[in-house]
Amino acid sequence: MEFLLNRYRNLTVLLVAILAQLVLLAYQVKSNGEVRLIRVWAVTAVTPLARIIETGRSSTAHFFDDYFVLLDVREENKRLKKDLDRTSMENQYLRTELDTADRARSLAIFQSHSPSKMVAAHVIGNGTGTGAKVVIVDRGSTSGVQKGMAVVTPAGIVGKVVDVYPVSSFVLLVTDPTFAAGVISQKNRVHGTLRGQGHSTVRIDYVQNEEKLDQGELFYTSGDDRIFPKGLPVGESTVVRQGKGVKEIYVTPSGFQNGLEEVLIITEGVHAAIPEVPVPNQPVHLMDPPPAEPGAAPVPVPAQNGPVSDADRVVEKYKKIGEAEKHVYGERAVIPNFNLDPNAAAPKSPEQPKPKQP
Repeated sequence: MEFLLNRYRNLTVLLVAILAQLVLLAYQVKSNGEVRLIRVWAVTAVTPLARIIETGRSSTAHFFDDYFVLLDVREENKRLKKDLDRTSMENQYLRTELDTADRARSLAIFQSHSPSKMVAAHVIGNGTGTGAKVVIVDRGSTSGVQKGMAVVTPAGIVGKVVDVYPVSSFVLLVTDPTFAAGVISQKNRVHGTLRGQGHSTVRIDYVQNEEKLDQGELFYTSGDDRIFPKGLPVGESTVVRQGKGVKEIYVTPSGFQNGLEEVLIITEGVHAAIPEVPVPNQPVHLMDPPPAEPGAAPVPVPAQNGPVSDADRVVEKYKKIGEAEKHVYGERAVIPNFNLDPNAAAPKSPEQPKPKQP
């Protein structure tokens, strides 16, 4: 290095002098924006390096900021999930409590309006017998429960008490294959015996094929079994068909519609009448049409003097046939031909005699 400086001393001095001169000129000369050139050169030289340093710094800062924000978000998500789970559990609990309150109110209303004396009970377990449909309730002999008493809900019958203990009882459900009870249909008053089948539907035995029974007809207890009072709902017939000697009738029990958590045990039964079938096609009250506005044409009211039912149409047909054959109903005369077409058998006008030609 010292050799190069000694050899190119003059050139080195010249270059230093030129550089110093340029620096002095840059310090003295100003740009159009009244900024010295040396400052412009310095800023121009430093700006790319500053940009690189600032980009690295901001990227690093954003990375750590996002990292910590994501950590906070994850913790917040965990907290919100716990709150949501707790809220869902509370809603489920409140919904269950509301359903229980509704069932208890229904039991209380039914118990207060029923003429029979009843004891409310909760279902606390199921029987362990193979294939048996038995439940355990929390009422026993200390509450006045006895073997053979009927167990119902406001929707229908449930079963009967088969075993009694001091503070609990076993109830045989209507779906058990060994269960039987006397029933009667609401519309046609057909008597039969209800028997369980081991699943959700029961059947009605001992109904002859000749007896009339409609599908969808409701069944009620008949009181013949001396267990259930007469007039308690049993269920609706879902299948009614001809069988070998007796009808095949299957019924869906109505006592299990709202679940089986609270039941009523009838301690003193009172028979009641079977509800009457609602009358179909009941008359409907219609108001008079509104008055016409001033200056408006009156609205024509359609006449309703024509036949409105099949019986009215048959009577109208016979009247036309009688008029066509000049028959007066109620008199002993030749019976008119009712097979005629009333429109084709319209009475003909008598023919006028033709005038004689001279």
